Amino acid sequence: MRKSLAVLAVLAAPAFAEIEEARDLMEQGRFAEAREAFWPAARSGNADAEELIGVMYALGLGVEQDYVRAFEWYLRSAMKGHPGAQSGVGWYYEVGLGMPAPDLTRAYMWYVLSAIGGDPDAAISQEEVVKKMSAEQIEKAHVLIDDYRVWMYPFR
Repeated sequence: MRKSLAVLAVLAAPAFAEIEEARDLMEQGRFAEAREAFWPAARSGNADAEELIGVMYALGLGVEQDYVRAFEWYLRSAMKGHPGAQSGVGWYYEVGLGMPAPDLTRAYMWYVLSAIGGDPDAAISQEEVVKKMSAEQIEKAHVLIDDYRVWMYPFR
């Protein structure tokens, strides 16, 4: 077991270094270079890199602004349990950005999952969106939350 963990740590180190380098490039305003640095980790399924590529598409940083692509990158990351991406997905559903219409049920669901995952702002978003929802929407959201929580956060 110990040897397996050591191997995983060694394998994860390059991806972590790439992501940190890419974050530094973003802070310097070198967005096109940052995207290139994020790309290998994102394409390999790293949730942090996927979420940050979503941010880049959402804000048009180094890429043409594209809400649909931003949502897709956020969703990839969110499905892996990334709380920031989950909150982003919730916001996209709440306002209907990059999709045919808002979906408050799914917005609420993603905000709750994000709060479970530890995003400090998600609870505030959850409180705001629930004010716009019917009792039926809230009930449906809780069914979805129970479905997702069991595999996304099995120990919470």
